[in-house]
Amino acid sequence: MPDIPSMNILLLGSGGREHAFAFKLSQSPLCKNLFIAPGNAGTMLCGNNINIKPTDFSAIRQFVLNNKIDMVIPGPEDPLVNGIVDFFLQDDRLKNIPVIGPSHKGAQLEGSKDFAKRFLMQHRIPTARFATFTKDTLHNGLQFLHSLSPPYVLKADGLAAGKGVVISENLEDANNQLKQMLSGKFGEASQRVVIEEFLDGIELSVFVLTDGEHYVMLPAAKDYKRIGNGNTGLNTGGMGAVSPVPFAGDEFMQKVENRIVKPTVEGLKKEGIDYKGFIFIGLMNVADDPFVIEYNCRMGDPETETVFPRIKNDFVELFLFVANQKLNETKIITDPRYCSTVILASEGYPGSYETGHEITGLESVKDCIVFQAGVRFENGKRFTSGGRVMAVTAFGETISEATAKCYQGIDKINFKGKYCRTDIGNDLLTEIDAS
Repeated sequence: MPDIPSMNILLLGSGGREHAFAFKLSQSPLCKNLFIAPGNAGTMLCGNNINIKPTDFSAIRQFVLNNKIDMVIPGPEDPLVNGIVDFFLQDDRLKNIPVIGPSHKGAQLEGSKDFAKRFLMQHRIPTARFATFTKDTLHNGLQFLHSLSPPYVLKADGLAAGKGVVISENLEDANNQLKQMLSGKFGEASQRVVIEEFLDGIELSVFVLTDGEHYVMLPAAKDYKRIGNGNTGLNTGGMGAVSPVPFAGDEFMQKVENRIVKPTVEGLKKEGIDYKGFIFIGLMNVADDPFVIEYNCRMGDPETETVFPRIKNDFVELFLFVANQKLNETKIITDPRYCSTVILASEGYPGSYETGHEITGLESVKDCIVFQAGVRFENGKRFTSGGRVMAVTAFGETISEATAKCYQGIDKINFKGKYCRTDIGNDLLTEIDAS
């Protein structure tokens, strides 16, 4: 790409994922000024936090114009599902400023489970059998559950902060869960519920960056959604991740690209959907065949905290290739080592938990990158401000070495109610032993 003047960049979001974005963006010589809205105590180490909500489009517009912003990068799904790309394209003063993400319609791949499943079926992409129900079709939903074998998978159609999926082990519980969901268990998100056939396999996350015409595949990762060791307890936004994934070798990933990635990108083009950004494909490996569980229209969290450190490319340059539809002119350069991340959470998460506890020991952490999430900075000190507080990330020649470094770092960090899973990556060690 020819010489480009350094840019003023606005990053939207406040989680560990956004700290990872800021960490990579700030390393680029093409980044002149980095602003994060609203950011957290970690992103302030990489740029300037500004007190604007990612969904306050009018305030974002004013800030972009006042500060001569050259590129906008939404981290979370909310601004994308709410149409920030369309908002920019429809404004004469904003339309030439690239926003790295899909249009409102493209973001429905995440915003509506029903839309995503219909897209998968339309483009013959492997996925589980499904049907969608509302309060008015509850009786049909109960009948559909009866036609399936346990366990039963129920998903809120809309956004539910990563917590809208229920897996029931028996029919009675599944019937009750369906009634609760359609009665408002997840608010508006579960006004419609998608019921899916259960796929028995092992999950992984695949990430694609597309300019709407071409695409590049990023490193795959495996995340851990349950709160407790051994994948027990409630679903969370994610308690850790590992990249690369041992069971996702070259042959399997070729299947993923041919059967899922290519038809997804081609399907978006065929439907005339404007999509310049990340596609997160949640997959199930069923006897070495990939099936799509879900799409997301952004990077995952905490997978980003393991995937981004492995990518050696200049991120600003990468996003310029996206904006100019020239992704075919670049390749992803990847660190071959394993990278693990372990989430430190507040005790009680994903239920009720306390915040405002002082965090100490960060300066003592070695051989790790600490991506801050639910952390606020006040009077020179850091305090907990969320359920998932930070992600502790480390490299290693093996999964064991990488995760051991994470836990060594975690031992030096202290705050009241500190909690983490202690088995991140252990199931993959069994996978390696078996292969």
